[in-house]
This record gives sequence, structure tokens and C-alpha cells, in this order.
Amino acid sequence: MSGEQQAVVRVEIVDSGPSVDEVLAQVQHPAAGAVALFVGTVRDHDGGREGVVRLDYSAHPEAEAQLMEVAQEVARMPGVERIVAVHRRGELAVGDTAVVCAVSAAHRAEAFEGCRTLIEELKSRVPIWKKQLFEGGSTEWVGL
Repeated sequence: MSGEQQAVVRVEIVDSGPSVDEVLAQVQHPAAGAVALFVGTVRDHDGGREGVVRLDYSAHPEAEAQLMEVAQEVARMPGVERIVAVHRRGELAVGDTAVVCAVSAAHRAEAFEGCRTLIEELKSRVPIWKKQLFEGGSTEWVGL
């Protein structure tokens, strides 16, 4: 890897998408023998509660900058070549893609470790919150 700035190809909070194919294409690199990909989708339950019908994601204005910090940390991990992290905001239905993260690296262990670190740190540090709508109209905020 020639530098953390060059390794971070894209971090973005988007209103539509993200495209798994596009993310995979963006992490391609001649020195990368492995790509690890995480795709998070909206499920119909959460925290032991069934009946989720929709999510509404909100992001703090600094969320993208904080996501960049996380990605740059992952870029410093041994063997990492390229990083992409894209998270949705707005309303999503069950089955919609909410987040796509990909890390390419020289070897599979480095790619897996980088991708796991990327999504775990995104979920714990980047200020993105979801409001869940359940059957019957009740709601619940997660991540506040």
C-alpha cells in the first residue's frame, strides 16, 4: 500500500444505493489478492422484537468525516490496499441494502480483519441513527 489517503477510495453517506458491484470495482488493486465485503440489509426484527417494516436512517453532519477517520485507521493496517464504506440515510424497507463495506488486501486474513474492523468501528463510532417502524405503527430509535 502506498499511503492511507490512496487506500481510502470512497466513504459516503448516500440517499440511494449503495451498489455492491460499484463498491467491489472500486476496491480492485493489482497488489490485492483478496477482497472482503460486508453488506448490511434491513431485517424484519431487532433486539428480539418482530415486525420491523421500515427503517429511517439519520446521520449527523459530521458522520462522513468520522467515517473517513475510521477508514484511514483501517488503511494503516498491514496489507490493506483499498477501502470503501457507503451507508444509506433516509427510509429503507425490509430487504434494502443499508451499508456496504469492502477492503482489499494482499491476503485474505488482512482483508477479513480490515473489513470487520471497518464495519464494527463504523457501527460504534460514526453518528448514524435508525428509527425503526413496526407493524401497528410503533417506533423505536436505535443508536442514540
